Amino acid sequence: MRVIFLEDVPNVASTGEVKEVKAGYACNYLLPKRLAVAATPQEMERIASIRRAGQERRLKEEQGMKALAERLESTGVTLKVRAGPNGKLYGAVTNVMIAQELSILIEGEVDRRNVLLEEPLHELGTHQVTVRLHPQITATVTVTVEPL
Repeated sequence: MRVIFLEDVPNVASTGEVKEVKAGYACNYLLPKRLAVAATPQEMERIASIRRAGQERRLKEEQGMKALAERLESTGVTLKVRAGPNGKLYGAVTNVMIAQELSILIEGEVDRRNVLLEEPLHELGTHQVTVRLHPQITATVTVTVEPL
């Protein structure tokens, strides 16, 4: 079934693209959620306006994410955890903990998979952590781990 995408669908298509998808996917997911419409001749006539609206939305979202990235880089995150006398932590600071603290800080949702840690933090101190906010935008956040 040929559809025109009205919204960006990650790993599938962006706004304004015309693609052939399985009928079940279109009828059960894309069409009811208004993510796409059937590619009829009437809809094909308005494809230019759909693409323009999608580009404007992406630009606005990208500008908002750039501003958020600057704000995160300037503030940083402080986590208080239990630690031993030599600076080793009882446990570890994970991407889940950092994502929760960032969510509180920005008053929005930060997915744990977007906090890019090679391995959990096991020591007190200051660490640099990369956070993916948008496919093209990342922020380097300063995470300070302090004893409780």
